[in-house]
Amino acid sequence: MSVAMPRTSTRGVVFIHSTPSSLCPHITWALESILGARVHLDWTSQPIAPGLVRAELSWTGEPGTGARLASALRGWDKLRYEITEEPSPGCDGSRWSHTPSLGIHHTWTSASGDAVINEDRLREVVTLAQGSPDAMQEMIEELLGVDWDAELEPFRYAGDGAPVRWLHKVG
Repeated sequence: MSVAMPRTSTRGVVFIHSTPSSLCPHITWALESILGARVHLDWTSQPIAPGLVRAELSWTGEPGTGARLASALRGWDKLRYEITEEPSPGCDGSRWSHTPSLGIHHTWTSASGDAVINEDRLREVVTLAQGSPDAMQEMIEELLGVDWDAELEPFRYAGDGAPVRWLHKVG
């Protein structure tokens, strides 16, 4: 007799911080292809970047969905986004940040949303820094995504109070 194992699920949010409206249908199609369900995004103007729009979508799915969503949107010109995936049994949380000038950045996240740097990466920083505090600080800031946060923060702030739509994937 075989016993079906319960499926693990997680959830997260796709934050489209800014994009030209011409990309909106393409973004929607990309999200739908990964989530396997119809998606409706409420596009609103991005106050900090006239002519660009923003949207948010909360999702539920299998662990790894956040990485697939980030890959589907990666490299699109003039698109700023972040994707979060909450920790789930056996899986760390993650955040992917993308800007046109910096490309994509990934960091693992704790249950409280803090960036986490694993021990192998810290050992590498210590080795590469060769005792230089400035080099160590620069490498740790890169691992934490400081440049991505600095570029995205004004767009995050401009989106405060925007509507969030929840999408639950069943099955």
